[in-house]
Amino acid sequence: MNDKELLDIYTDYLISSFGLTTGTGLSMLLNGAVSHDRLQRFLSSPAKSGKDLWLIVKPYVRQVQREDGVIILDDSIAEKPYTDENEIVCWHYDHTSGQTIKGINFITALYHVAEVSLPVNYHLLAKTEVYADEKTGQQKRRAAVTKNEIYRQLLKQVLQNQIPFRYVLNDVWFASAENMLFVKHDLKRDFVMPLKTNRKVARSLEDKQVGRYVRVDSLEIEAGRVMTIYVEGVDFPLVLVKQVFTNEDGSLGILYLVTSDLNLTFDQITTLYGKRWKVEPYHKSLKQNAALSKSPTKTVTTQSNHVFASLCAYIKLEMLMVSTHTNHFALKSRLYLRAVRTAFDALQELQPIRLAA
Repeated sequence: MNDKELLDIYTDYLISSFGLTTGTGLSMLLNGAVSHDRLQRFLSSPAKSGKDLWLIVKPYVRQVQREDGVIILDDSIAEKPYTDENEIVCWHYDHTSGQTIKGINFITALYHVAEVSLPVNYHLLAKTEVYADEKTGQQKRRAAVTKNEIYRQLLKQVLQNQIPFRYVLNDVWFASAENMLFVKHDLKRDFVMPLKTNRKVARSLEDKQVGRYVRVDSLEIEAGRVMTIYVEGVDFPLVLVKQVFTNEDGSLGILYLVTSDLNLTFDQITTLYGKRWKVEPYHKSLKQNAALSKSPTKTVTTQSNHVFASLCAYIKLEMLMVSTHTNHFALKSRLYLRAVRTAFDALQELQPIRLAA
């Protein structure tokens, strides 16, 4: 059995499993047809990367690609609280929860077109540099490259892979001036991004030229209206909209969205940015349906290759969703019910003890 066939079996195992995913567990499932040692060698082979993922996902992208596709950039953390620390399993600040979490931080370029979302590139954040904290003296880790640099590297590869897309979407953490310039000038694409409320903007080109900037949240702009502005450090005008929405707790939320496409209306901008949320079910499915955090692998290489396999498992689920018109969680539930039925029937064959009245 070659590595490609083994990847196929291993990803099926990740989708089918409901607990820890181990080489021993898969070997037992296959009745020893593949040894634990063979599986360990498979996971210990040279670490896979975004280029390897592209070879897997490319034929599926070509099936669904359209010119109106979007690329969504976002990061997430596969929590590994009980795994020994190394350069990829380490402490990361999670901006969604406001906490520091131990795990694997990964950034994905997700291609969304129609109702399909496929990861076309990814990067595991490696904190390879160890330094002493100036205040506490404690040793900490940091990456040699920033997330914004990784953001641009991922997009550059997407363009080289000739994936058709019109817009780049990302959250506020990637909305730097340098990223805006890169998307517009280097990629020749447009973007929709949110701004922090304290971001400095100019109301007109004249204001920009004399350095007259104000906080974006000080602008008087009604919901539903568009306004042309200039963001500090960006050499082209942007269209700004103010989106007001209701949070789950009933409170009001405000998003200041900007786009480099000056022809978009308020509804088009907010609808486009709404597609960014497709990255959330992607992250959720990776973790709950593709066993992202459920492998007890111990080395950087085996951990990296397990993440790669989980991404491949997600791709399988997404294409199954297309063919069956059933979402990932419903597919997983169907597998779970089949597994429980098999276990129940096996128990009946053993003539289980019946409780006395």
